[in-house]
Amino acid sequence: MLFSTETYVQRRHALRKLVGNGLILLFGNNDSPVNYPANAYKFRQDSSFLYFFGQKRDGLVGVIDADSGDEILAGDEIDIDDIVWYGSVTSVTEMAAESGVGRTAPLGALKNIVGEAVKQGRKVHFLPPYRHDTMISLSDLLGIHPSRQREEASLTLIHAVVKLRSRKSAGEIEELERAAEIGYRMHTAAMRLARPGVTERYIGGVLDGIASSYGCLPSFQSIVSMHGEILHGYPSDRPLEAGRLLLCDAGAETTEHYCSDHTRTTPISGRFSQRQRDIYDIVADCHDLALTHARPGVRWWDVHFDVCRLMTDRLKTLGLMKGDTEEAVRAGAHALFLPHGLGHMMGMDVHDMEGLGQTYVGYDDETRPSSQFGTASLRFARRLEEGFVVTDEPGIYFIPDLIDLWRSQGTNADFLCFDEIEKYKDFGGIRIEDDVLITADGCRFLGKEIIPYRADDVEAYVEAQAG
Repeated sequence: MLFSTETYVQRRHALRKLVGNGLILLFGNNDSPVNYPANAYKFRQDSSFLYFFGQKRDGLVGVIDADSGDEILAGDEIDIDDIVWYGSVTSVTEMAAESGVGRTAPLGALKNIVGEAVKQGRKVHFLPPYRHDTMISLSDLLGIHPSRQREEASLTLIHAVVKLRSRKSAGEIEELERAAEIGYRMHTAAMRLARPGVTERYIGGVLDGIASSYGCLPSFQSIVSMHGEILHGYPSDRPLEAGRLLLCDAGAETTEHYCSDHTRTTPISGRFSQRQRDIYDIVADCHDLALTHARPGVRWWDVHFDVCRLMTDRLKTLGLMKGDTEEAVRAGAHALFLPHGLGHMMGMDVHDMEGLGQTYVGYDDETRPSSQFGTASLRFARRLEEGFVVTDEPGIYFIPDLIDLWRSQGTNADFLCFDEIEKYKDFGGIRIEDDVLITADGCRFLGKEIIPYRADDVEAYVEAQAG
């Protein structure tokens, strides 16, 4: 376990107090087969189960009685066949003791435990499931069809988990720093390899290999593409071409399952063209503007729109936008170039807790989601608090199909200079992303070393590596 037994005991105690009453079920994950049962994907524990119980083994379920305080770690013991193939492992009883849990039970006992609570008319709390085996278990235990389980998940439990997991402890920050350090090695490798003739897939494989060499997973499928205008442009066999840009969005997940997430955009020829630098410098300045604004009490929604205003002003100077900046941003004209939000929360999930529901993680009663194109993709918007970790990831993209659609429909024609924008349809896209810890009076980067991102620094780094 990453933390002390007392840490997990305190976390569950805090959870029980926030939930107040009823029976809490926290499902761990099971092995997930690739193409037959014995050939499984690398195991990844459920983040909330890991947060409250600390155990990484498959086939476990945590039960917390919010009224009495009784706790059970449910799981089946391994048998001799398991030992022959995988070696001896810690028993369920030993794992319960490590986590500070007083009782254990086989998985088969859950039916009676949950059934008794239901018979007594007690609330059974569970989180929105995302794996089908968990959905089947919930259906067996509670008789809720999988199609209704997300909507019937406990809002009380969701809000409690979000409240506890949002603010990162000192120990969690240390682990996030480790993830950022591996991310630094991944991204600087990609910058060194960004040369004509090298394939996107090769670079993506190197990034995955760096993560694996530290016993880690990539925190998500690496995005490595000359087509940076495709927000999730996964690597292809396409060789890199001189004069173009390589967008690389990648991160590492440590052995303790804390994540990093960075993006860099590198000139494949080693130097930016003037047109590329003009756009790149806007993105870099937007990135730095967010850093100067981020502090406790500030809404990330407001930081996002401060970035949109700066971006609009600067695009106007290049002749790509026009009109009143406030009106343009209010109309969402900037979203032609920035169709996503400024960032998301980070932690044990690369989009931390997003599986619980983006609205519950990134929004609250004060700040509500928007349905406007672009703003609807802002995953996190509420007020910042000390201990939050968020990504700062502005970008500018020239998406030919979107440009054609908006031009044909006259969308935001009062603010967009389509004749000039047409000239950029072969440009691609630029994004710069870093993981940021909110401190008592501001914010700071995570990671001991900052991946070069200012244009001069990128060019100098690439040139030094070439020599």
